[in-house]
Amino acid sequence: MNRERGLESYRRELGFDPLESLASGQAWLDLGCGQGRALMEAAARRPDLRLVGLDLIAAASSPAVEFVAGAARNYQPQRRFALITMVHSLHYVGDKLGLLGRAASWLDEGGQLVAHLDLANLLWLDGRRAGPWILARLRQQGWLYHGRRRLLSRTGPAPPGPLPAFAGADPSAGPNFTGQAAVHSVYRRPHELSTKHM
Repeated sequence: MNRERGLESYRRELGFDPLESLASGQAWLDLGCGQGRALMEAAARRPDLRLVGLDLIAAASSPAVEFVAGAARNYQPQRRFALITMVHSLHYVGDKLGLLGRAASWLDEGGQLVAHLDLANLLWLDGRRAGPWILARLRQQGWLYHGRRRLLSRTGPAPPGPLPAFAGADPSAGPNFTGQAAVHSVYRRPHELSTKHM
């Protein structure tokens, strides 16, 4: 969960300092920003950046940060971003692959997207783990995965390409590697999708 994380926590979780990767005037979008502490700390240190935070629950008001309350699936950004982060927020999303694809399309040329993704929360309709198969396809499409950190990343705005269709979410997945309750994302195997449309 990402309710109260600050910049130092982001550095530890991501393995890099977000502010060091951003040039003056560039924009950073934090999806699932919680109370927005990391962005407000960033604004104090780097007033030259454009900072946007999205969360289901409205964060504290700040003139230096654009906070948006709402679901990520409904978000329509008005700009592109040099950095998009999802620090332990993707665990609670139903269609994880759908959001990753949309978020990747919001990147600047050379922009970076980084998101925690627990492969154990990706399932096929029959309940079997879909993570290894999906990760192999993501890697073919230019995504990188740091297994120890469970961190998925990509550079550049290209969407991830064709992936299994979303079939539903299971909110009773129980705790994931963070110890917090998570949501299983359920997908159709490619042959299940073709059979369905016959």
